[in-house]
Amino acid sequence: MITKKWRTSERKYSILVERHVSVPMSDGVIIDADVFRPDDGGRFPAILCVHPYDNALQSAPLMPHGFAVGNGMLEAGDPNFFTRRGYAHIIANVRGSGRSGGYLDLFQPREAQDSCEIIQWIATQPWCDGNVGMFGVSYFAMAAQRAAALNPPHLRAIFAPYGVTDFYRDSIYHGGILSHGFTQGIRGRSISNPRYEQDCWYVKKYGREKFDEARAAALQDEDLCAVPYIREALATGVGPLDNYLNYLDGEYFRERSVDHTRTECPAYLGACWGIYGLHLPGAFRSWEYWKGPKKMTIGPPLYLDRPLYQYAYESIRWFDHWLKGVDNGVMEEPPIKLFIVGTGEWQNATEWPLPETRWTPFYLHENGLLSEHEFWPNEGCSTFENSFMNHGGLTFVSPPLVENTEIVGPIALNLYASTTDREVLWFVTLLDIDPEGTETLLTRGWLRGSQRQTDPGRSVPWQPYHPHTGREPLNPGEIYEFNIEVMPYGILFRPGHRIAVRIKCSDDEAPKNFLEAVATGHLWRQTASRVTVYHDADHPSHLLLPITRGNVLETFISGGCLPMEPYRRF
Repeated sequence: MITKKWRTSERKYSILVERHVSVPMSDGVIIDADVFRPDDGGRFPAILCVHPYDNALQSAPLMPHGFAVGNGMLEAGDPNFFTRRGYAHIIANVRGSGRSGGYLDLFQPREAQDSCEIIQWIATQPWCDGNVGMFGVSYFAMAAQRAAALNPPHLRAIFAPYGVTDFYRDSIYHGGILSHGFTQGIRGRSISNPRYEQDCWYVKKYGREKFDEARAAALQDEDLCAVPYIREALATGVGPLDNYLNYLDGEYFRERSVDHTRTECPAYLGACWGIYGLHLPGAFRSWEYWKGPKKMTIGPPLYLDRPLYQYAYESIRWFDHWLKGVDNGVMEEPPIKLFIVGTGEWQNATEWPLPETRWTPFYLHENGLLSEHEFWPNEGCSTFENSFMNHGGLTFVSPPLVENTEIVGPIALNLYASTTDREVLWFVTLLDIDPEGTETLLTRGWLRGSQRQTDPGRSVPWQPYHPHTGREPLNPGEIYEFNIEVMPYGILFRPGHRIAVRIKCSDDEAPKNFLEAVATGHLWRQTASRVTVYHDADHPSHLLLPITRGNVLETFISGGCLPMEPYRRF
C-alpha cells in the first residue's frame, strides 16, 4: 500500500567521517567506532550498528554481490544513504573484536549492556539530538533486539530483520541436534581480530573440575568426536567448547537470547523464506512476543546482497517516523508483508498465522504416497537403514496437483516411528517437485529423538514446542510419536506440481546454494540402525500443512486424469 503520505527525508547533506572514535564503557573497556554524520554543524538523530567483523569493510565502496561466505558480514547498511538524509551513522566493533578492547564472548550479556552505553554516549554528543535507532541484519539485528530488551532511554526504534532470537533453537542446536558447520565457519573466517578469555563460560560458571569432567564425558561421545575440529577442541580445551558442553537449553543459551518480556521499543522485524536454518524462526518468535509497535516483512528465499543496501527506503521511513516524528503513514500500512514463492508477488496480512489457514493433514501412506486420504485397512510401515555406508531415507509424494494450492505458515510432521538404536536424529525436508521431476528444497525441520518431549502449555498442533531440558533415551523397537517442527514457508504450488516430504537421519545431501548450506553441518549418529516409520490407522503419521488458498477438492490420487477408455453406454 502506497499513499500520498509516502515520503522520506530529503537527500541534501554532505558527509563528515571520523574513523576510530573511542567510546568508553563503564568498566574501562574502549569500544572502537566509525562515525559518519552530516557536515552541517547541526544536531541529528543517529543510527547505531554493532558487530564483531572488519569495521572498515562495512563502509567500503564495493559493488554488492549475492550473499556468500566472503561477504556475508557486510551488514551495516550504506552510511552514504543515511547520512545524506540527515542521520548520523555509527558503526562499532563489539568488545574483543577489531580495535575494541576487552575479550570476545559472542552475545554475552555484557555485550548488550555495551550497546546501551554506546547509545547513551551517542545521545550526549553535540551532533546528536538525543534520538537513537539501531540498524542491520543478522549479527546487527541480534545485537539490536537484545539491546532493545534492556530499554535504554534514548533508543527510539530498531530496524532489525534477520536475527536469531533463541540462541539454542535457531543457531546451535536445531531440534536438539548440534549444528556445528555454520557456527564454526563464522568463528573461523569472519570475526576480526578476536581475543578470547582463557576460561570459557562453563569454567567460570561451574569451576575447572566440573569442566574437566564434562569435557572427558564429551570425549566419550562418538558422534561429537566423529567431527575432527570438535574432537580437537575437546582434547585441547581450546575452541567453542560452550557450544558442545551445554548440549541442553539452559542458562548459557538463555542469557544470549532475546528476552521479550520488556521489548517496548518499536521494532521492524523479518527474514526471508530461505534462511530457515538461522533467522526465519526468530522473526516469527519476535513477532509473537514483541511488546512494542512492530512490523514484519518475510521476503523471497534469497537473503540480501552484500554490502547491504536493500531495505534502505523502508528503514529510513521507519526511522523518519520514530526518530524524527514524520507523519509518513508507515504505521497505517498493514503490519505484515509476505512474499509468496511461485507468484512473484507480495501479500499483506494483519496477523500470523494467517486467519484463513486451514490446517490440513497429509497422511504418509504405503508406497510413498502423501495424501489427505484416510488410511486403508492393514496399512503398515516403511523401513530404511541409517549407517555410515548408507544414509537411507523415505520420501512421500503427493499426486500432481490439479488446483493452485497455496501454503503459508508453520508446518509440523507428526511421526510414529521406532529404531534399533537408543537414539534417532530426524531430518525432515519439504520439497516442491515440478512436472519435469525437478526437486526444489523449500524448508526443513529437525528433532533429536531423546529430546522429543513437548511443552503442552506452549505447543499448538502446527508448532510443537520442545523444552530441550533433558534427554530420555529410546527403547529399541518401541514405537514413539515424534512431533517435529518444520520451519514456516509461503508458496503457491501450481497445477502439475507435487508436494513431497523426505525423512532421513542425516543431512548428507549436497547443498545447492549457501542458504541450504547454512542449514546443514549437523551431527550424525555413528551407530548403524534400522529405522521404521509407521503409517496406519493406529499410527497416523502425517504432515500438517497450512492451506491458505486452493485445495478445495483436495488432491486427486488419480492425478486428475480421465481414463483413456472408449465411452460405453450402460
